[in-house]
Amino acid sequence: MNVASLVLERARSEPDAPAIHFPTGRVDGRARFACATLGDLDRESEWIARGLEADGIGRGVRTALMVRPSRELFALTLALFKVGAVPVMVDPGIGLRRLRRCLAEARPEAFIGIPQAQAARVVLGWARESVRRVVTVGRRGPWGGTTLAALMERGRASAPAPLVETKDDEVAAILFTSGSTGPPKGVVYRHGNFTAQVAAIRALTRIEPGETDLATFPLFALFDPALGMTAVVPDMDPTRPGDVDPRRILHAAETFGATNLFGSPALLDRVGRYGEAHGVKLSTLRRVVSAGAPVPAEVMARFLRMLPDGAEVFTPYGATECLPVSCIASGEVLGETAARSAAGEGICVGAPVPSVEVRIIAIDDRPIETWREELACARGEIGEITVRGPQATTGYFGRPESDALAKIRDPDGGTWHRMGDVGFFDDRGRLWYCGRKSERVETAAGTLHTAPVEAIFDTHPDVRRSALVGVPAFRGAGQQPVLCVELLPGTARRERDRIAAELRALGSQHAPTREIRIFLFHRRFPVDIRHNAKIGRAALARWASRRLRWRARVAGSEASSLARDIR
Repeated sequence: MNVASLVLERARSEPDAPAIHFPTGRVDGRARFACATLGDLDRESEWIARGLEADGIGRGVRTALMVRPSRELFALTLALFKVGAVPVMVDPGIGLRRLRRCLAEARPEAFIGIPQAQAARVVLGWARESVRRVVTVGRRGPWGGTTLAALMERGRASAPAPLVETKDDEVAAILFTSGSTGPPKGVVYRHGNFTAQVAAIRALTRIEPGETDLATFPLFALFDPALGMTAVVPDMDPTRPGDVDPRRILHAAETFGATNLFGSPALLDRVGRYGEAHGVKLSTLRRVVSAGAPVPAEVMARFLRMLPDGAEVFTPYGATECLPVSCIASGEVLGETAARSAAGEGICVGAPVPSVEVRIIAIDDRPIETWREELACARGEIGEITVRGPQATTGYFGRPESDALAKIRDPDGGTWHRMGDVGFFDDRGRLWYCGRKSERVETAAGTLHTAPVEAIFDTHPDVRRSALVGVPAFRGAGQQPVLCVELLPGTARRERDRIAAELRALGSQHAPTREIRIFLFHRRFPVDIRHNAKIGRAALARWASRRLRWRARVAGSEASSLARDIR
C-alpha cells in the first residue's frame, strides 16, 4: 500500500473537486484565496514525481521538506510518496540550533525548500555532510541545485511513471516530535501506519466525503485529500496558533462553509473568547477536532456556544508516535468527566480506538526489553500508558537509546510503544490521563501527577492555567511541590495575595493537593511550538527554583517558612 493511492483514487474519480484553498495575498485586509482541484494536484504531483526521479530523488531517498503550507507543499508531498521517497519534516519553530541537530540526525540526501530555508542551509551548515540534491521552491539562488518550476518542466516532457508499489512496512516519512518534553526525535512512519491512521480518524469523527476542513495545523491538512475533505489553509502563522487573529479564522470558515476544524486548544481558546465577546457564530461547522494537549472544559464549552446544535468537539489522545489512541467527545466531557477532573481524578481521554490495544504498566524509568503480562497494572491503578496497533510506530530514526526506552518487544510479534504518559482505566474501560511520566513530582509524602493537581486549581475563576513542578527539597529526600500560576489577562498584580490564599484553601479540600503550600505567579507560561498548548514544565521548574532561591536569600538567615522549604 502506497499512502498516495488514498488521494489518487479520489483524484481520478473526482478530478474537478476542490482539494485545497490557500491564501495568496490580502485585499482590504482580508485574505485572497486561490484553489487547486484534485486533478490539479494529481497532474502537478505527477510532473514533480517524474522530475524528482530524473534528478535522482526516488525510492527510499530521505528528503528534507521545508515549504510553507501551500499548493506546492501538497503537490510535493504527494509526489514524494508517489516515487517512494521519504519526506523528512521538522517544525521550523523549534529554533535554529535544534533544527540543525534534527537534520544532522536524519541525514537527508535531498533538500527541498523555499529560498529562505536554502539560504539558512548553506549559511548554517544544515545537513552539509549528507545533502546531494537541492530543489528550491521559488527563485534559484547561489545554493545550486534546480528549481521546482524547472523540475516540473522536465517532468512534463517525460514519460508517465507508475506509482511505486511500496509495502505496508516500508518507510514513508520521518516526522520529528516538537521536543516539548525532551529532545526532538525523528519518528519513522511506514505506509501502513499512515493508512491505519487515516482509517481510524475517519471512523472516530464520522467525516463524510465532500466536507471542508479549516486546517490550522499543516501536517493534519495533508491528510484532508485522503479523508475526502477539501482543505482550507487559513491566513495565519501555523507556528503560533495561540496568537492567531480570530477574524482571519472566522473569515476563512465563513467564506468556504467549513464543516470541520482541526485546531490546537490554544487556538480554540483565543477564537472562542473572541466569539463570545462579539457574539459570533460558526453556523456551518459540524465538528471540531483538537489535539496536542487536553482541552479545558471551559474552553470546550465556550467554543461550543459558537456552533450549531448537534456539533461536537472531539479530543483524540495520542502522540506523534501513535495517533489516535483514544478519543472523547464534548458531550461526555461536559456531561460527566469534567466534574470528576475538577475533583482531582485526572483527564478522561475516552475509550481506546478499536484498532489498538492499550495497557497500563507499572511506572519505571528503565528500558523494558520484552513484554510480560506481569508488567500490567490492575484497573484503577496509575501507571504508564502503552499501546500497540497498526498506527503505532515501531522506532525512531538513528536513536537506538530512545528505542530502548520507548519500545517493548512482544514475544508474539509486534511492538508496544510506551507513551511516556501516566494514567489509568476506569470501571467503564475509559482511559484517564494523569500527566507525563517525566514530570511527576516525587515528594517525601508520595508521588504527585500533574493533571489531577492542576485540574483542581484551574477551577479558580482568576486562573488561566496552572502547572505543578518540583524543586529540590531543603531537607530530606524528594522534591518540594510548587504550583506555578498564570492568571487571566487583566488580573491586577495586587490581587495575587488574595488569589494565593484562595488557592491554598481550594487545595486543602482535596487529597492530591493538600501538601502544596508554595504558589508562584508567572506572566506567561512557556509552551510547545507545535500547538502552543503543552506547558513547558521543565523550564518552569528551573524558573521556580531560581525564584525561590532568590526569595530565600532576601528573607535572610532568620529563615521564614519559605526558606525552610527550599534549597
